[in-house]
Amino acid sequence: MPSSVSSTQSNYLQTLLASARPFLRGELEAVDKNLPGQVAVLRSVGAGECWHKHGNFLEHLMDTHRILKIWKAPEAVCLCGLFHSAYSNSYVNLAIFDPNTGRDVVRGHVGVDAERLIHLFCVVPRQPIIHDDLLFKYSDSELVEHLKHSEVSVKNAKEKGLFNSEEIWRKKLNTLVPANGTTVKHIKTGEDVVVSRRILAIFLLMTIADFSDQLFGFQDQLFDNHDGRLDFSGNGCSALWPGDGKPGLWLNWASRMGAIYMLIVREEEIFMEERKRTGGIEVDKGRDEDLELVVPPVFDGCTKVVDAKDQIEARDLYWEAVCESNPQGRLGKTEELLLGSIEKNPFVGEPYVVLGHVYLSQGRFEEAEKAAEKAVTLLLEWGSPWDKRISWGGWVAWARVLLMKAKEKAWPNTSWGILNLGLVR
Repeated sequence: MPSSVSSTQSNYLQTLLASARPFLRGELEAVDKNLPGQVAVLRSVGAGECWHKHGNFLEHLMDTHRILKIWKAPEAVCLCGLFHSAYSNSYVNLAIFDPNTGRDVVRGHVGVDAERLIHLFCVVPRQPIIHDDLLFKYSDSELVEHLKHSEVSVKNAKEKGLFNSEEIWRKKLNTLVPANGTTVKHIKTGEDVVVSRRILAIFLLMTIADFSDQLFGFQDQLFDNHDGRLDFSGNGCSALWPGDGKPGLWLNWASRMGAIYMLIVREEEIFMEERKRTGGIEVDKGRDEDLELVVPPVFDGCTKVVDAKDQIEARDLYWEAVCESNPQGRLGKTEELLLGSIEKNPFVGEPYVVLGHVYLSQGRFEEAEKAAEKAVTLLLEWGSPWDKRISWGGWVAWARVLLMKAKEKAWPNTSWGILNLGLVR
C-alpha cells in the first residue's frame, strides 16, 4: 500500500462525510425540512412494528432513502425509496398504508413526482422485468465487454459526433429496453402500464440500494445461493432467521445490475446527443428525461463486475480473519487473510476496517491510515454495511476512530485503552 494519503482522496472523503453526517447524527431536518414529518407518518402507521429481513420496516425505508441521498439521486427518487411500499409491491405483500388509502393522500406527503414513481414502483412486476427480462439476459463476460465498448461509444458520440446503432452492445440493449420504454401488466389489475427506459433505470438503481440494505447470509440460505449469483432458484424455507450473520453473497448480482444501469445511462447519453445534433428537442418529458440518471459510486461507478466465485472466496477469507483466526500473536496470518479478501473483492469497506486495525496494533501507522481511509470511503459510498452484524453508523464510527489514531500515530496498548476509544475530532 502507498505510504500516504493524497489530498485529492482526503478532499473526496470530506465531501462524502459532509453528505453522510446528517444521517450519522440523526439530524433529519438537516437532510430536508420535510423529512422528520415524513418519517413521523411512517412511524404512525406502524412501519416500525413490521419485521423486514434484517430488522424492521421503518429502518429499512429510512436506510434506503439514506443510500439514495448519499448517491445524489433526484429528490423524487429518494422519496420513492422512503415510501417504496406505500401500495405494497411485487416483492412483498407489505403496504405502508391501508389499502383504501387514496393516491392523493400519498401525494400530500411526498408530492406529485415522487408519488408517481412510488405508484409505478409498487404496481409493475419488478422481479420479472428487472431479473427475468434484463439481468438474466446477460452473462458476466458479456457485461464486461459491453461496458468497455459503451465507454468508447459515448466518447465517439460526444467528441466526434459518431453514432453507430449497429454496435452489438447497443443493439442488444435497445432490444431489451427500447428507447420508448416497455409495456408491462399491472400486478393487480392486469392493465397495460408503460414504463419508460429512464424509469426502468431508476428502478434498477433503487433495487441495488434496496437490496444492499437488507441482504445478508440468511437470504443465501433461503434461496440456496451456493454459487453467489442470487438467481432465487433454491428453496431453503426451513432456514432459521437470522442465521450466523455472515455477509451475504449479493455483490455479483448487484454489480451486474449496476453494469446494466450504466449501459442504459450511456445509451441515453448517446440517444440524447444524437437528437441534439440533429436539431431535436432538448428534453423530452414524455421519456422522463427530466429525471437525472446519477451514477452511484459503488463498483467504481458501476463499471466493474464482481466475479461470483471471487465474491465467495473473499467473503470466506474475511470471515476466517474476523471469526476463526486467533489474532493474539497471529496478526500476520490475519493480515494475509484480509489482503486475500481485498484482492478478490475490493469493493466493500469492512475488510479494510479490520486490516487498518491490524496495522495499528503493529504500529504500522502509514499503512493503517491508507487502509482506514479506504474503509471509511467505501462505507460512506455504500451508505449501508456489508457485514450487517454491526450497523452502518457503527462501522463508520469505528473506521473513523482508526483513521484518526493512524494520523496521530498512536494506539492503545491496554484493554482499557481500547474501550476508552471513541472521540472523533
